[in-house]
Amino acid sequence: MSLIDPLSSKLSSYLEPNQVKKVIRAYRFAEQCHQGQYRQSGDPYITHPVAVAHILADMHMDHESLMASLLHDVIEDTSATKGQISRRFGKTVAELVDGVSKLTEIEFSSKAEQQAENFQKMTLAMAKDIRVVLVKLADRLHNMRTLGVLNPKKKRRIARETLEIYAPIAQRLGMNDIRVEFEELGFDALHPLRSRRMREARKAARGHRTELLSEIKQTIELELSKEKIDNEVSGREKHLWSIYQKMVQKKKSFKEIMDVFAFRIVVDSVDNCYRVLGLIHNLFKPVPGEFKDYIAIPKSNGYQSLHTVLVGMHGVPIEVQIRTRDMDAMANYGIAAHWLYKASDDETPLSTHSRAGRWVQGLLELQQHAGNPLEFIEHVKTDLFPDEIYVFTPKGKIIELPSGATPVDFAYAVHTDVGNRCIACELDGHLASLSEPLQSGQKVRIITAKSAQPNPTWLNFVITAKARSAVRHFLKKQEHQESVTLGKKLLDRALENFGSSYPEIRKSWVKRLLKATDAPSFEFVLQQIGLGERMAFAVANLMLPPSKRKKEQANIGSPVLLDTNETMLISYGRCCRPIPGDPILGHLSSGRGLVIHRESCGNLANIRNNLEKSMPVKWSPQVKGEFPVECQIEVISERGIVATLAARITEQDATIDQISISDQSVQLSTIKVLVGVRDRIHLANILRRIRSLSAVRRVTRIKN
Repeated sequence: MSLIDPLSSKLSSYLEPNQVKKVIRAYRFAEQCHQGQYRQSGDPYITHPVAVAHILADMHMDHESLMASLLHDVIEDTSATKGQISRRFGKTVAELVDGVSKLTEIEFSSKAEQQAENFQKMTLAMAKDIRVVLVKLADRLHNMRTLGVLNPKKKRRIARETLEIYAPIAQRLGMNDIRVEFEELGFDALHPLRSRRMREARKAARGHRTELLSEIKQTIELELSKEKIDNEVSGREKHLWSIYQKMVQKKKSFKEIMDVFAFRIVVDSVDNCYRVLGLIHNLFKPVPGEFKDYIAIPKSNGYQSLHTVLVGMHGVPIEVQIRTRDMDAMANYGIAAHWLYKASDDETPLSTHSRAGRWVQGLLELQQHAGNPLEFIEHVKTDLFPDEIYVFTPKGKIIELPSGATPVDFAYAVHTDVGNRCIACELDGHLASLSEPLQSGQKVRIITAKSAQPNPTWLNFVITAKARSAVRHFLKKQEHQESVTLGKKLLDRALENFGSSYPEIRKSWVKRLLKATDAPSFEFVLQQIGLGERMAFAVANLMLPPSKRKKEQANIGSPVLLDTNETMLISYGRCCRPIPGDPILGHLSSGRGLVIHRESCGNLANIRNNLEKSMPVKWSPQVKGEFPVECQIEVISERGIVATLAARITEQDATIDQISISDQSVQLSTIKVLVGVRDRIHLANILRRIRSLSAVRRVTRIKN
C-alpha cells in the first residue's frame, strides 16, 4: 500500500475531494524530489514529510498546510527551488515552505548563531502566516519521536533546543498535547537515567493511588449526577518533566509532588462550570488562595478553565480543573483548534488566533530592535513564560504580564513611548518603586515626563522581552548619537591642525575617505572616531588633498570641553577620579570613547606622549553634575564618629556613595568615603568642615 493512501483516507473525512487531490500532487512531487534519499534510521526520506502531514491531519489543518508539510524539506535537501514550488502549487504554499526551511546558504560563526538566525527567519514568516509555526512544530515533533538513531551529543542538543524554544512556543500557542509530548521526549533524551528512574517510581506509586483516585472520582460523579449535570471526570497524571521541574525548583521529593491528586471535569456550558465549582467546594474543603478563574480572564494563549485546590478524603490535596468541551479542545490543540472548529462548522475561536497574532507581532517588534539573532533569541526565551499575572490600567483594562514583572514592564506593555518616558508609578493609589514586582489584581498608574529617558539600571530588573529590548535599543541609539557627536568634535580639532575645520569638509574629501577606508558611510567613520576605534588625525590626513597632508601629528592646541558627567562616550578614570578644577588629560580607548584622567595619574605614563592616543581636554566653565571623589580620614575611635562625619558631609550638600572603616589600632581608625562633589572648591569646603572635628587627625584625597 502506498504511503499516501492512509493519509488520503484521513483527509477525505474533512477536506473537499479537489483539496485532497492537491495534497496527493504535493506528495508525488516530494516523493520524486527525495528519491534515493534516506533518513539515518534507514527509512526512505519521504516517510518523514508524510509523518509530519499525519500530525497536521490529526489537527484537521487545511490543505495548504498539509501540502507545505509534505514539501517542507525539498528546498533545503533537494534541487527544487521556491520558484518551482510557487509555479506548481501556488505562492501561499511556497511562502509556507520557505518559512519552515532552514538557512543553508549563509556561513555562520557558530551553531548557536545558525539556530538563532533560523528562528528569526521563521518568526518573520509567522508574521505573514501563523501556519508556518504549526508546520514547524509538527516537523520537530516527528524528529523528536525518531531521535533514537542519532548520536548522544546531537540527541542532547536537539532535546535542549526543543525544551528551551519549541515546547514553550507550543505552550504560548495553547497546544498542550504537543507541549507535553515535546517535554516527555526531550526529558528522555536529555536525562535518560533520571527519566527512567522517575518513570519506574511513578509506576510504583500508581499502584497505591488507584483505589483512592477511583474513590474520589466516584464521589464527584455521584454529586454531579444528583444535579443532572452532563460531565466527564478524569484523573490527570502529572507528566515526568513537570514532576522533575517541580522537584528541582521547589526542592521537594518525588513523594511530596506525587501526593497531589489531579482531576479534570469537562461540562457542556460555562454556567455549569461555576455550578460544578460550588458543588465540589461543598463536597471538599477548598484551600484558601488557590482558586484561579481563567474563564473570566483567559491566559494569553487563549487557555480557559477554573482551577481550584481542595483537601479531599484522608487529607490528600486534590487539584481540579473545570472547563467546557470547547475549552478542553482549545487547551489541547490551542491555535490549531482554529482550523478544527472551521472544519466542523462550529463557532470559530478567533480570540486565540488574534492572541497568537499579537504575540507574533510582538516578536516582530523585538526582531527589529535586536542587534543580532542571538540577542533576539535571548529576548524570545525570556518572553516564553508559562506563569502570568493580570493587572489593571487606571481605566480598568486588563494587562497580562509574566510573573515577577515590574511597573517598567507594565509601562512598555502599554506602549513603548510610555516605557521610555516613565519616571514613577502608583500601585493601588500608593507611590511604589519601579523595580517592585507586581501582583495580580493591582491597579497600576505610570507617571511620565517628556524629558525622561530609559535608565540602564532597568536592565537589572525588567523581565519582559519587550521592555528589555526597548531599553537596549534606546541605549544603543543614544550611544550611536553620542559617538557621532564626539567623533565630529575630535575630527574638528584634528582638522584645525591642518588649517581647516569640520564645516569646511567637501564631498570630494568624504568620497576620498570612504574609498580609502571601505567604510559604508561618513557617519560610520565618525562613530568609530567617537568610540576610539579610529584616530581623528589619521582620518583627517586621509580626507585632505595630498598637498595639505602631514606625516606626523602636531600638538592639537584646541582642547575638547567637558560640560557634564552624564554621557556614555566620555568616562572618568576610577584610578584617579578627576573632578572639575583638576588639570586633566584624555585618552582614546577602543570601544569606550574618551577616558578622562588627572594629569598626574600614574596610569598615563605610557600614553601621555603618544599623540595618537592622548587628547587635550579642559573643563567647561559651565560644567554640571556630581563627580565621585575618594577621601581617607584618620580619626580617634569614639562612639558616633561615623554619624558625625556623615552629617558634616551632607551639610555641604554632598552625597555619600560609599563608606568603609578599618581599625589601625585600638585608638585609631581609617575611614574611606566616596563622595559626590561639584568641583574642587566644593571638595575643599567639605574637607575643611571635616578637619574642624576634634576627633579627626588627618584628611587626604586619594589620588591613585
